[in-house]
Amino acid sequence: MLTEIRIDSLGVISAATAQFHEGLTVLTGETGAGKTMVVTSLHLLSGARADAGRVRLGASRAVVEGRFTVDELNEAARGEVARVLESSAAEADDDGSVIAIRTVGGDGRSRAHLGGRGVPASVLAEFTAPLLTVHGQNDQLRLQRPEQQLNALDQFAADTVGPLLRKYQVQRHAWLDARNELLERTARSRELALEADRLKHSLLEIDAIAPEPGEDARIVAEVRRLSDLDSLREAAATAHDALSGPADTPDDGAGALEMLGAARARLDSAEDPALAALAPRLGEAIAVVVDLTTELSGYLSDLPSDPGALDSLLTRQAELKSLTRKYAPDIDGVIAWAEEARSRLDSLDVSEEALTKLAAEVEVAAERVRGAARKLTAARTKAAGKLAAAVSAELGGLAMGKARLEVQVRPVPAGAQDSAPLTVDGVELHAGSSGVDEVEFRLSAHSGAQSLPLSKSASGGELSRVMLALEVVLASSDHGATMVFDEVDAGVGGRAAVEIGRRLARLARTHQVIVVTHLPQVAAFADTHLVVNKSDDGKGKVNSGVRALTDEERVVELARMLAGLDDTETGRAHAEELLETARSERAAVRA
Repeated sequence: MLTEIRIDSLGVISAATAQFHEGLTVLTGETGAGKTMVVTSLHLLSGARADAGRVRLGASRAVVEGRFTVDELNEAARGEVARVLESSAAEADDDGSVIAIRTVGGDGRSRAHLGGRGVPASVLAEFTAPLLTVHGQNDQLRLQRPEQQLNALDQFAADTVGPLLRKYQVQRHAWLDARNELLERTARSRELALEADRLKHSLLEIDAIAPEPGEDARIVAEVRRLSDLDSLREAAATAHDALSGPADTPDDGAGALEMLGAARARLDSAEDPALAALAPRLGEAIAVVVDLTTELSGYLSDLPSDPGALDSLLTRQAELKSLTRKYAPDIDGVIAWAEEARSRLDSLDVSEEALTKLAAEVEVAAERVRGAARKLTAARTKAAGKLAAAVSAELGGLAMGKARLEVQVRPVPAGAQDSAPLTVDGVELHAGSSGVDEVEFRLSAHSGAQSLPLSKSASGGELSRVMLALEVVLASSDHGATMVFDEVDAGVGGRAAVEIGRRLARLARTHQVIVVTHLPQVAAFADTHLVVNKSDDGKGKVNSGVRALTDEERVVELARMLAGLDDTETGRAHAEELLETARSERAAVRA
């Protein structure tokens, strides 16, 4: 629910604040006072495109701030609002309300804030979508569009149509994927066959060499080692001879191990305790030298003795380099490329058998889509009669007692350039994202009149009443959202105006309803009456403000709306009578 709005420098409004409450709120005022700016501000909070022309002359920017509560919404809507707040890191105030702000600069740039966080305007639109529905003066024209009529029917029958529509969309997506794959394989069979041949040749080359993970890096290290083989063998052998003594030429002298053994023997034979105490340390040194000698012997025995080992490694290295030049920077990359190539090759089967199998899969998917489409059409057709009857009944209460609304559900034939026609019961239809149906609202304005599409049969006033009747019907199963109507009563008067006021009062039982109106018959039904006042500072600068009216002020305002009779006793008496009648009617509607 919208609880408060603040407007700065928007159109003729310099600064204004308005409080909103549950039930029906009307905004009235002289023509040009700025009532539409209130609706414009709500459009901005709904994420509508910013227009620099709306910024008040002389101001650098316009600011609209709205405070919303969500406790009145149904569980699904509250969940959607909570998701948007969490994803944008927005925070509610201490009282649980959430502030949304839209700023429009004189250069046309706009900024949006939600719960203290800067957000894109699209996020603001997501937040207000379940909270706020704004019907401007052009919405009656949108009601004439087939897609809007289809959406209205689906909304009316959401419990039955919604699951069927989602199932149809899932089946359609699977069918289109399979169909596109078949078309691609068929149209590109020659090209895909050449690609398959190239992949097979490459895989044969890789498999013939059979690289192992990390093999190229290991060979580089081994080649470097073998290239220094002679110097490595000489260094290890010299170190080994120095420790153990030369085995081939014992006359060249004793090794370190023999000399350490002799030194320990001399210390062990000494009678001096100080020298004898050094013997164990020589024993430790002898153990270390023995270990080193053993390791050097093992190192020497592990060195390749085959003089062709280096040549073999260099040959293998050349084979691996032939792969890394073609497929990847290293052997691990070559192995990964080969795995992807095998997967791609499996998907490139363009044989007659593969195409026949895929065509059969496409037909199975198409049959599933046909079944889902038939069920969706049947549900819509059944709901269409109920919607037509409900709206017609509402029209009867809007001084259109003989009017009848028809809701027709028809298949949409596939066009000549249709990218994915679906054959249903022998007829090629357009399988759109919303099904194979189109919906048309047709109105018979009076008894005996031919039913015609809304665009051809309804006057402006009749179209306004059809839209209101539809909103009342669609709102019957929903609660909590704020509905805004900008002059929905345009083109009507008299008894029809009273009936519109009564219907708006009924709608306000389950919704917060805000209405901009010129009709006193409608304004009299309000729970809260706001007036937009226009003032001139005498220097050619106009300013407007918004304020709530007391009961006495309401009488004066209604009298003004009654052809400007606010300064006559007759006008005020008429206004009081109208207000009292509306209060009684409102009480009866909400009983």
